[in-house]
Amino acid sequence: MSDSLSVSMRLADHKVRFTGTARSLPAVSADYFPPLGEGQGYTGLELLLLSLAACSATSIVSMLRRMKRTVADFQVNASGTRREQHPTAFSRIVLDFILASPDAAAADLQKAIQLSAETYCPVWAMLKGNVEIVTEFKIVLP
Repeated sequence: MSDSLSVSMRLADHKVRFTGTARSLPAVSADYFPPLGEGQGYTGLELLLLSLAACSATSIVSMLRRMKRTVADFQVNASGTRREQHPTAFSRIVLDFILASPDAAAADLQKAIQLSAETYCPVWAMLKGNVEIVTEFKIVLP
């Protein structure tokens, strides 16, 4: 793994829609709501939520598998509450983890979430201290 990462965002239309790329992966579209934009892409804050969800999910699933727990399915739903004044950054983020597993206990998932928050998810590390992050979870049978 490299110590540096880079991405590129390029203006894609006459308003504020951008096309973003990293490595040689498919591009993503970033835009803003009308009238500033056309709503044809993710907003920056949606991309931030996606990044936090992806980062936490990756570390949690990896840890559960190291614990020899079966991960039949895993989903993260992330929602953020924005401040009313500018900058309208998130004041609170809720992460709702849903694990489908026949053999994982609540304590296993709680431990994996805690380790993700404290050690393994760099996106979480960058956000904590700046925004309240609340976690919820449930385990369902596959």
